[in-house]
Amino acid sequence: MCSENLAVLLTLIFCFISSGNLCKRHSPINVLEEEYFSFCCPKKPQHEGQVIHWYKEKKGEEMLIHGDSRIDLNGSNLRFWPILLNDTGIYQCCLKNGTWKRSCKEWSLNVIKRNKNNCFTEEHLLTGRDGIIGTGYSFTCSDTNDSTNVINITWYKDCIENINKRGEEEWQIDQLTEKDGGKYTCVKTILHAGKKYNSTSTTNLNVKGIEENVPKLIGSAYNVFKTEIGKEEILNCTAFLGYSNFVEVQYDLYWIVHDDIIEKCQNNNSPCQKEECKYNENGKKYVMRQLWFKRVKEENINCSYKCIFSENGFEKQTFILQKECNPDLPVHAFTAGMIMAIIFSFITVMMVILCVIFKIELILLFRDITGKDETLGDGKLYDAFVSYLKDCTPICGEERKFALEILPKTLEDHFGYKLCIFERDISPGGAIIDDIQSSIDRTEDAQRPGVVGTPDNTAIRERKREGKERETEEKKEERERERERERGRKRKRKEKDREEREKEREETEKERRERKEKEREERERERGR
Repeated sequence: MCSENLAVLLTLIFCFISSGNLCKRHSPINVLEEEYFSFCCPKKPQHEGQVIHWYKEKKGEEMLIHGDSRIDLNGSNLRFWPILLNDTGIYQCCLKNGTWKRSCKEWSLNVIKRNKNNCFTEEHLLTGRDGIIGTGYSFTCSDTNDSTNVINITWYKDCIENINKRGEEEWQIDQLTEKDGGKYTCVKTILHAGKKYNSTSTTNLNVKGIEENVPKLIGSAYNVFKTEIGKEEILNCTAFLGYSNFVEVQYDLYWIVHDDIIEKCQNNNSPCQKEECKYNENGKKYVMRQLWFKRVKEENINCSYKCIFSENGFEKQTFILQKECNPDLPVHAFTAGMIMAIIFSFITVMMVILCVIFKIELILLFRDITGKDETLGDGKLYDAFVSYLKDCTPICGEERKFALEILPKTLEDHFGYKLCIFERDISPGGAIIDDIQSSIDRTEDAQRPGVVGTPDNTAIRERKREGKERETEEKKEERERERERERGRKRKRKEKDREEREKEREETEKERRERKEKEREERERERGR
């Protein structure tokens, strides 16, 4: 309210001109191009010798305004006949005594381009106060500070001329209706130096109905809220008390259940009604009282809680709590479930990995615990047949030791496997190939290890492969060296051929010069004769 009053006060500041008339100060100012416009300086000379000077700011400097046929300096008034777009800027009027500035007033002027397709321009539209249906309203034409030269006044509503208001400074409406809303334009015509100039002002009127000022409860009379057992709940009851500028009303606002007034919140009793809370919003006064449930109980479900508002009568609102049909999973339960699922998934994956890594150990452990061997009764005598080389030295000595000592000690003594080793388990005197085939047939089937190769077999094959690779590499290098030597021989032959051709060219050149010399001597002898 204070800011609105201050704005009104600033717009109603008056100043005296030399003739004693009053003029208004406007800042900032919006005006249409190609129209008459007049500034009125709020300063008035107080002593003899004081004069008013007008300035316009240009590129940061104050430029003194000199009058001409279009810009008229008339005492405290600065008049434009007419005003143009390039007149936009900041203006000052100053009281001066000689070269000393005593005081100045400043305006910001904005010249707006005219909309030639309409009787008004949107950027030049004034917004008046809202009108209330059934009340009076009036419009006033813009003040030109040159009323003596006004020759005509024309009024328009939504660009339709009202002939009945022609020549009148004011348009008065006794009782507003909805159809009175719209844009009201006043065009004032002024005669100056034999030419006509217009001054236009347009006001937009918004018509509203009368707002009810009766205190009442806000919201529906019957309300249902979904809740859960054990959940905290707050029910809000709000009442409208009137407008801020009206007298305070006397009222009561409270909660009841089973026709008994609910106690106020003390000592954590539940449910209970909290203290009133008053507040203002958009110029309207409200009061709110809350009903608080610390934890909803089974007895609170489907029970009617009523909010009573009394002010020249009684008004009530009913609130009922109902259970959620399918309540969402609580956050803490969801979080705990997700954590447990992640942990169990991780444990399962780790167990599978460990079972794959320690498969042999787990099988042997199972045999030790249960005392059961699933290989019994399958007709097999061995778990694996050991094959190794024994006809090469000295490498085969290490392989023989691995096959006959290290491997049996580890697999048979430690893990309990039964190995078939040719020299140890096959009786001599038989056909070697048949004995080996028979031993392999008596090992476990294809689902279990059948033949175990000793590591030196692989080492020997690897060394042979490396030897062949080295031999191949040496041959490649030898072929490369041979090609390089061949290229060297070719270069020497080319060099020798080039030298021979050079020598032949030199001999040919020498013979040619000698021949020319002889011919020249012969020609001279001929001329001497």
